[in-house]
Amino acid sequence: MENNSFKKRTEPSAALVKAEAWCAFQERCQQEARDKLYSWGLHRDEVENIISELISRGFLNEERFARAYAGGKFRIKKWGRVKIMIELKRRKISDYCLRKAMEEIDEDDYLRVLKKIIADKMRTEKEKNPLKKKLKVMRYAVSRGYENDLVRGIMEEDE
Repeated sequence: MENNSFKKRTEPSAALVKAEAWCAFQERCQQEARDKLYSWGLHRDEVENIISELISRGFLNEERFARAYAGGKFRIKKWGRVKIMIELKRRKISDYCLRKAMEEIDEDDYLRVLKKIIADKMRTEKEKNPLKKKLKVMRYAVSRGYENDLVRGIMEEDE
């Protein structure tokens, strides 16, 4: 019987070229690159050597990744800071880079987007009971990653 679980191993020199192309396509963090290199069958020392080579050649940059990620998730998906921070931490981004990433989100834009999310949800929420409706809208905004106090403040402002 043939064993299909055997995975073809990529040679380190070929893996570096593939990783450069993969990183050039879109911003990546070190953890994503590590996971990808391990999936190609490389060993720990080889992976770390390739990671350091990618960093020195400018293909990997944690701060650049964190800024792009935070800015993109906020502008495109309208995620709040809490959700963005959780996702960046899951990718093992340093505290310094987390702070830099949050600088990408303009405070005025953040509040404007949150107010729009709340207004849109209030308009489309089918709940008739005003208290339940308000609670559902608040829960929705918090689930999008917005701070509980900020959501509550904006909703009380609109009453």
